[in-house]
Amino acid sequence: MNAGIIGIGRSLPEKIVTNADLEKIIDTSDEWIRTRTGIEERRIADENTNTSDMAYDAAVKAINDAAIAPEDIDLIIVATITPDQPFPTVSCMLQERLGATKAAAMDLSAACAGFMYGMVTAKQFIENGAYKHILVIGVEKLSKITDWNDRNTAVLFGDGAGAVVVGPVSEGRGILSFELGADGTGGKHLYQDEYIIMNGREVFKFAVRQMGESSENVLVKAGLSKEDVDFLIPHQANIRIMESARQRLNLPEEKMSKTVHKYGNTSAASIPISIVEEIEAGKIKDDDVIVMVGFGGGLTWGAIALRWGK
Repeated sequence: MNAGIIGIGRSLPEKIVTNADLEKIIDTSDEWIRTRTGIEERRIADENTNTSDMAYDAAVKAINDAAIAPEDIDLIIVATITPDQPFPTVSCMLQERLGATKAAAMDLSAACAGFMYGMVTAKQFIENGAYKHILVIGVEKLSKITDWNDRNTAVLFGDGAGAVVVGPVSEGRGILSFELGADGTGGKHLYQDEYIIMNGREVFKFAVRQMGESSENVLVKAGLSKEDVDFLIPHQANIRIMESARQRLNLPEEKMSKTVHKYGNTSAASIPISIVEEIEAGKIKDDDVIVMVGFGGGLTWGAIALRWGK
């Protein structure tokens, strides 16, 4: 039994904060932000919108897109580092709010690689026949742990949610291979004290190396070549890091998802948000081979090679 994506949805706050807006509160400039990160604006949730609210909105859309009912969901996995509170988990809150009465529920914390970890976890349950429909959500309200006086990090992050329903798909489609990894010795380079603390230079070096290596590794595991890749969806953290992964795979620019300019770094939400963006734009079609790759605090990373379609 092959596990693949059978429904998608996303949720983005209405409020847009541009680089020009940030110029007014911290010592930075639109040119500095754009040339170093590729970010032009980001979405910021208001104080009355919680992580669970964005997750719920994205989940409803994904469930409807999959043409199933909430009662059909067997497991809810929420990847987040910004839950409403430590417990009950966002996934349990969603289970009640969605009416997914049969679903088990758990939150998963792997920072920006969280969605990759959630997808690989879902794959195991589907392929061994234990569950049929699993809701996987990447969601963050990073604005609540961002130091808006720190010009090195305040320009990077945004809020949002992306959701997918993972279920059985036809032979040859779905998740073809994956890689997950961690390097706890690098934890000191990216962590949360009260706010997000980052050693940008070290994280950049790690990300450039790992994004490229992981992308190549999942292709080898799937028995595919770089020429077989139709589309790359990298974690939307920094355009220079993303470009390094694209060039490693010898892909033209139009074959890489780029949403970082509109939404910034939304951590675990960035890849599923981008999936919805590219599907709606008609850039991903049935039987396309997609590579998804992410990295984050921990340090953690994950990559998936997937053939799109049900």
